[in-house]
Amino acid sequence: MKDRLLLLGYAIAVLAATSVHHPSWLAAGLLVVAALAGRQAPTIGWRALRAVLFFNLVISVGYSASALFGQAVSVDYLILVNIRVYLLIFLTFTLASRIDILRALSFSRGLTYLVTLVLSQIISFRRLFGDLRLAAESRRLRRLQLRERYLQSAAAAAHLFDRAEHDAREIALAMSSRGFFQRDAADHAQRD
Repeated sequence: MKDRLLLLGYAIAVLAATSVHHPSWLAAGLLVVAALAGRQAPTIGWRALRAVLFFNLVISVGYSASALFGQAVSVDYLILVNIRVYLLIFLTFTLASRIDILRALSFSRGLTYLVTLVLSQIISFRRLFGDLRLAAESRRLRRLQLRERYLQSAAAAAHLFDRAEHDAREIALAMSSRGFFQRDAADHAQRD
């Protein structure tokens, strides 16, 4: 029950954070989330900052660059967007460690099944990514040039996308054979 309440609280907090359009209220929300994180607040805050830094930097620079093309740029809006994104990521990281998502969604067999599939894919791809990284490190004698690193990353990304497509096809077939999509088939049969 605790997990369901935390998940519901998370959903409400996300709605509130996306509905509020005043930076001081979002900053207050950030302080509340930091208080919820307790002693882990600096660690979680640093992780959240690293996660959003590149995204926020690209968005902020792109938005600011629009001033070169005659667009009106609002610094208040830029601050609002950056605080909101940071708040949402900080909140997600804070509650992700406290919520057992399978227990929180146990009221729905389909959602539990879906989350189990997602978690198994995350674990599988995390392992595959680690294997690719270790394989790349073991095959080089010197530090790669930037172009070589891009090529290696592109090859790894292509492999991951191919693997994701293959796994998605296999999972869809397995789910279909177990009747997961049975209701959709009955709906189509009734329409014909």
